Amino acid sequence: MNGRITLEGLEFHAFHGVYPHERESGNWFEVDISVETDVTIAAQTDSLANAVNYETLFRLVKNEMEKPSHLLEKVAGDIIESVFTLLPSVTEVYLKISKINPPIGGKCKRASVEIRKKRN
Repeated sequence: MNGRITLEGLEFHAFHGVYPHERESGNWFEVDISVETDVTIAAQTDSLANAVNYETLFRLVKNEMEKPSHLLEKVAGDIIESVFTLLPSVTEVYLKISKINPPIGGKCKRASVEIRKKRN
């Protein structure tokens, strides 16, 4: 039985961006992540040891968000690779990273990158 584990609206203050002021003062980012996995054993056993732990998934995202990068595509790719490396039961990751109020010279609530990747 396949299932999707989702964390929505994770907020981080981080230092991603191309411009020097973004890397110095930082900005707010929002992350949504969903992972596909087989939930059969977790559903049968009611044991966290047989499930994707939400806290582990959050820590993976947090650890990558703490590493400054120029592009959100880089951050997203690193998060996805960390998920595949540390959570072997995950078969697919969907990730959306949004920069809140990006410095584009006009009013913009958020700029986002969305990536979906299946395990090779």
